[in-house]
Amino acid sequence: MDDPSPELWVPVICKNEASKLVYDDLHFKIPRLIIREDFGSLLLCLGSHSSFIPAEEYPMAYKAVDSTSKKLIQIDISSDTVCPWCFVGKKNLEKAISLVNEQYNFEVRWHPFFLNPNAPKEGIKKSDYYKEKFGASKSELILSRMKEVFRGLGFEYDTAGLTGSTLDSHRLISFAAGQGYGKQNELVEELFQNYFVQGKYIGDNQVLLDAANKVGIERAAELINDPSKGLKEVNEELQTYSSHITGVPHFLINGSYQLSGGQPPEVFLRAFELACK
Repeated sequence: MDDPSPELWVPVICKNEASKLVYDDLHFKIPRLIIREDFGSLLLCLGSHSSFIPAEEYPMAYKAVDSTSKKLIQIDISSDTVCPWCFVGKKNLEKAISLVNEQYNFEVRWHPFFLNPNAPKEGIKKSDYYKEKFGASKSELILSRMKEVFRGLGFEYDTAGLTGSTLDSHRLISFAAGQGYGKQNELVEELFQNYFVQGKYIGDNQVLLDAANKVGIERAAELINDPSKGLKEVNEELQTYSSHITGVPHFLINGSYQLSGGQPPEVFLRAFELACK
């Protein structure tokens, strides 16, 4: 799907109170949901446009700074490890946090979402998958767009390697949370870098183990080599955090304000301000 002209769209920050969706008087237009079919048969990978869904109160965590004198901003992120806009959203969120981390404490926790739950474990070539799904000319346009976006963030988007099941990566991410949400965040970054920048297949057990070892996740091999471990936790997180959403990345801020898509830093900053009123 081609993106609409960016100047026609402005983000909506949504607030939930008493399980009813309401909107702060931000004088924003409400865009339609942008459903991207760029990277998966069931892919709802949201670009630079926002969407919204009624929110519930969720538990949170990943402490970015530590000062009891600051207000706490809690952020839950639902994402998939093969969603390029999830990586973009992460980098923009981190940019926003870096601008105000003297003002707020931040807690962030990552949750699973499956863009293509039926993707094969063994993986297929990215190039073959894109051509088969979109045709040669359209896949080139899609990948060209993502390369442009990634260069804007200082990265080269690597189209080499395989794409496939992300279940094992989500099992590992969920497992890492038990060793600290800072570790979990480091692991998510490493997996994104592996897949999008280094052309590695994150469905491969050795790639997952190498990533876990690099960021210091203990007992990762036991989890990775037993496909039954961590399934319960992943399914519980899916039900709690992702069953109500239609696309990723999805950000829930202080249990009330929601953003979807690869939003620019200034949108996150506005959401932080509202969440701390």
